Amino acid sequence: MKDFIKINPADNVAVAINPLAKGTVVTVGADGDITLVCDIPAGHKFALRDLAEGENVIKYGFPIGHTRHAVAKGAFLDHNDIKTNLAGQLDYSDIAIKDAHPAAPGSALKGDEATFQGYERADGQVGIRNEIWVIPTVGCVNGIVKQIVDRVNAETGAEGVDGIFGFPHNYGCSQLGDDHENTKKILRDMVHHPNAGGILVVGLGCENNQPKVFEEFCGDYDRERVKFMVCQEVEGDEVEYGVKVLTELYNNARNCVRTTQPASKLRIGLKCGGSDGFSGITANPLLGEFSDWLCDIEGGTTVLTEVPEMFGAETILMERCSSDALLGSTISLINNFKEYFLSHGEPVGENPSPGNKAGGISTLEEKALGCTQKSGKSPVFGVLEYGERIHNHGLNLLSAPGNDLVASTALAAAGCQMVLFTTGRGTPFGTFVPTMKISTNSGLAARKPTWIDFNAGVLVEDKEMKAVVADFIAYVLRVASGEQVNSEKSGIHEIAIFKNGVTL
Repeated sequence: MKDFIKINPADNVAVAINPLAKGTVVTVGADGDITLVCDIPAGHKFALRDLAEGENVIKYGFPIGHTRHAVAKGAFLDHNDIKTNLAGQLDYSDIAIKDAHPAAPGSALKGDEATFQGYERADGQVGIRNEIWVIPTVGCVNGIVKQIVDRVNAETGAEGVDGIFGFPHNYGCSQLGDDHENTKKILRDMVHHPNAGGILVVGLGCENNQPKVFEEFCGDYDRERVKFMVCQEVEGDEVEYGVKVLTELYNNARNCVRTTQPASKLRIGLKCGGSDGFSGITANPLLGEFSDWLCDIEGGTTVLTEVPEMFGAETILMERCSSDALLGSTISLINNFKEYFLSHGEPVGENPSPGNKAGGISTLEEKALGCTQKSGKSPVFGVLEYGERIHNHGLNLLSAPGNDLVASTALAAAGCQMVLFTTGRGTPFGTFVPTMKISTNSGLAARKPTWIDFNAGVLVEDKEMKAVVADFIAYVLRVASGEQVNSEKSGIHEIAIFKNGVTL
C-alpha cells in the first residue's frame, strides 16, 4: 500500500494516504525526493515544490484555490493555507459542449443485460421495495400519522411487506410562494414513487396545502395503491378510520411479488461531495465507474445533485451536456443557486464544513472536484429543477442544496429507488428510499460497521478498481433485489423539504 498519492501529473500537491511524520523523505515520481517539513495527517495535502503567495494550488489537475502565503516544499497545506478562487455568477460564454450527438444510454451494452428482482407497478415504474407509507400533507397531523402507523405495525407486524412507515415533516401550512410549491412537489413525488405498494395521504382540512387541491395536483395516480384521508371530515375517531384504510392498503400490497427486471429500470441517486481527502480518490471515483456502467452500458439512470458542491468544477459537467439546450439549463442551475447564496448575503465559496476541513478538504473547489467524480464520464442527458421527476435515461443533474437529508430526499422524490451516499466522516441517516453508505477509507468502515455498507477505502490498499467495481455492482443489484442496507436495519426513514422563504 502506498503512503501517498499524486492524483494528476499536473498537481503541485500530493495526498497522504497514511499519516506521515515530519522529516520523512518521500519520492514522488518526476518531483523527486521531498523531505516533509511538517507532520501530514492522512487525507491531507503536502506541497511538491515551493509555492509563492497567491499561486494556484493544483489538485486533480485543476486549481483548488490559491495560497494565502508562501508555502515551502514538503509543507502541510489546509484551509488556513489555501483561499478559494470562487466569486459570484459567471456567464460561461466560453463553454462549449464536447459532443452534440453522444451515444444513447445503453448503446454500449455487449451481451446480456444485468437484472434485479423488483416490483413492477401499474404505471410501468419498478420499485425495489414494497413498503406502506403514510404521508401527512401538513405537520399538524404528524401525531395522528404516528398513531395510525404504530397501530397497523402492532396488528400486522408488517408481515408480507417491506415495512410500514410514516413521514412526518413541519410544513404544509403557513407557507408562501416557492416554499409552498416545494412542499407540494416533494409530497406529490412520494405519492408516485414505486417503492411503495400502498400509500395513505393524511390531511387536516384547513391547511394551506388543501387536501383536495393537493389530490388534484398529484394528477393521475393509482387509486388502488393510493388513498386520501382528511381528518376534519372524518366522523368520529380519525385514527380508527385511518387504521381501517391503511390495513386495506396493506392487504392489497401483500399480493405484490418481485419479478425479474432489467437494470435499465434502475434510477440511482448519487450523493455527498468530498467529505474528506479520500473522497475524490476512492468512493467518488467508484460511483463514477458505477454510473458509467449503469447509464452507458445498461441504459439506466443516475442523478447527481448538491449544486453548491459543484461550484468550481461545474464546467466539467457543462462540457458533457448532450445538447446546447441542456448546457443552458446547467448554466442556469449553477447561477440560480449562486444567486440564492448572494441574495442572502452569503459567499458562494465557503462551503467546506468543520468535518470536511478536518478530513483534508480546504476549499469548495477541492470539494467540487471530488463531488463531480461521482458522475463518471457519461454525457448529461437531463437537468431537473427541485421537485421535478426524472424523464430522461442516463446521467441527470438535479437542483438541490448540499444538506444531506434535503438533497437525499430530493433525489428520492425525483424517482430514484436508492441513494448511494459516499462519506469519509460517517453518518447514520437514511431518506425514504434505501440509503447506502460507501466509506472513503477503511478506518471509518472498521469504526462504524452499523453505518457503513460498502468500503471503498480498499482502493488505496492495492485493490484494483475493476474488481471493486464488479463487487459494488453486484452489491447494488442485491440491495435492489431486497437486501437491506444498514439505515433500513436501524429503522431510519426520514424526509426533509427545502425551505427558503417566509413562514406566516
